[in-house]
Amino acid sequence: MKKDSNSLDDIKLIRKMMEESTRFLSLSGLSGVFAGVAAIIGALVAYLFFLDNGTINYSEYLSGIVNQSIPATGWPLIIDAFGVLLLAVTFALFFSIKKAKRDGKKFLTPISSRMLLNLFIPLLTGGVLIIAFILNDLLLLIIPCFLVFYGLALVNAGKFTFGEIFYLGILEIITGLVAAFLPGMGLIFWIFGFGILHIIYGVAMYRRYDK
Repeated sequence: MKKDSNSLDDIKLIRKMMEESTRFLSLSGLSGVFAGVAAIIGALVAYLFFLDNGTINYSEYLSGIVNQSIPATGWPLIIDAFGVLLLAVTFALFFSIKKAKRDGKKFLTPISSRMLLNLFIPLLTGGVLIIAFILNDLLLLIIPCFLVFYGLALVNAGKFTFGEIFYLGILEIITGLVAAFLPGMGLIFWIFGFGILHIIYGVAMYRRYDK
C-alpha cells in the first residue's frame, strides 16, 4: 500500500513538473481584481466628467465628437480607455512578478515570453484598428473593438497559462460582439467586460491558486 502511495506521489510530481515546463503559472488572481476595479473607476470618470453625470447620452457624446474636433473632445475619453488598459497590464505584471518571486520562480522564461507574444499580437492589432476607427469617425465601435481583441488576446495566451484565461477570453469576445450591435450602451459593456468579469475571474483565481 505504501509503495502504491509513493508511486502516486511520484506521478503527481512528474505531472506538476511537466505542467510547469509548458505553462506559465505565476499569473495572480489579484491582478484581475485590480484590473476590474480600475476599469470601473475609468468608467465612472467618463460618466462623471465626460458625460456630465449621465445628462449626456454615451452615443450622443460620441456623435457630437464626430461633428466637432476629435482632438479637442474625443481624446480625453480615448485616453481614459487606454489608461485603464495600461493600469490593467501594470497590475498583471506587478502581481505576477510578486507571485513568481514568492514561489521561487523566474518571471521571464521561454514559456512566459511566448505567452506575452501571443497576448500582445492581438492587442497591438486591435490598437491599430482602433486608431483607424478614430481617424474614420467610427467611434461607437471602439469599445466593442477593445473587448473583442482583448478577448482574442486572452484566448491566444490561454494555451500557455491557466485554462480559465481561455474562458475569460471567450466571454470578453461575446461581450464585445453584443456591444457592437448595441453601440449606445458601450459604457455598460465596458463595466461588465473589463470590470465585473475581471473581478469575478480574479476572485476565483485567487481562491483556487493564490492561497
